[in-house]
Amino acid sequence: MKDYIEERAVEIAKYIIETRATVRQAAKKFGISKSTAHKDCTDRLVQINPGLAQEVRLVLDVNKQERHIRGGLATREKYLHQHT
Repeated sequence: MKDYIEERAVEIAKYIIETRATVRQAAKKFGISKSTAHKDCTDRLVQINPGLAQEVRLVLDVNKQERHIRGGLATREKYLHQHT
């Protein structure tokens, strides 16, 4: 694996852990796709730094559990600001 990919995976993981960010937010911050951000944090990081991978997995699991709530809030906001 290329060095820059390993460095990116570690940086993304640290960002997600520190800010409790979603994969989507991290991908936007680092200018990469959600798929790449997710792969970095789940697949690649396990090989590079298993301890960090475990920490980021906990945050990703919480985000996944809260996903339906965030989606509902976004829909609510959309309709609150819609003028009919």
